[in-house]
Amino acid sequence: MDEISFDDFLKVDVRVGTVLRAEAYPEARKPAIKLWIDFGGDIGEKKTSAQITVHYTPEALIGKQVLAVVNFPPRQIGKFMSEVLVLGMPDDSGAIVLVGPDQNVPVGGRLH
Repeated sequence: MDEISFDDFLKVDVRVGTVLRAEAYPEARKPAIKLWIDFGGDIGEKKTSAQITVHYTPEALIGKQVLAVVNFPPRQIGKFMSEVLVLGMPDDSGAIVLVGPDQNVPVGGRLH
């Protein structure tokens, strides 16, 4: 495992946001869902796509709070520009389970 300094960790801006909109992304190479997430304040609404179709439907994601890295440069995913990276962990079969707070917290809150 590569070590990083605490200062390196502080450079990664992980925020909580609420999913406002979600839709299937059938054009993606692997099954994915497009997400529009509200981070409030100076960050506002950002979009991304995520390979999370095993455990989630677009409808079930609306209103869900998720954690995302908000300070990566945008990345083109097919015809869709991804602006943030939502965080998740693989289950026993490798399917992604999203990471988020276990209680509602104010949008835009930074991971400490």
